[in-house]
Amino acid sequence: MEYLRAFIVGGAICVIGQILMDFFKIPSPYVLVSFVTIGVILTGLGIYEPIVKFGGAGATVPLTGFGYGLGKGVIEEVGKKGILGAFTGGTAANAGGIAAAVLFGYIMSLIFTPKTKP
Repeated sequence: MEYLRAFIVGGAICVIGQILMDFFKIPSPYVLVSFVTIGVILTGLGIYEPIVKFGGAGATVPLTGFGYGLGKGVIEEVGKKGILGAFTGGTAANAGGIAAAVLFGYIMSLIFTPKTKP
């Protein structure tokens, strides 16, 4: 049942993004940034936490989940360190994912030959 809920939530997020790009012709970078921003806003309002509890990885893996991690990290660090936590919390909460993205991106650039589009 957990897999089904993750599939439904993650699929719904992806369908929304695809609709925005296909029907409304919104360029993908705008959709990506919007999803991260929406994740942060919904986390700050306390709306995204129930979605994460219901959808699990289906809610935390897409870009809205990155926004959720940023927002949650900031909220926790502000509680511990005050206003300084607003600057450090998001990065600290997502440091593992950011480091993995940089590392694997570098490894892929060594394995494959990157080419620019003509």
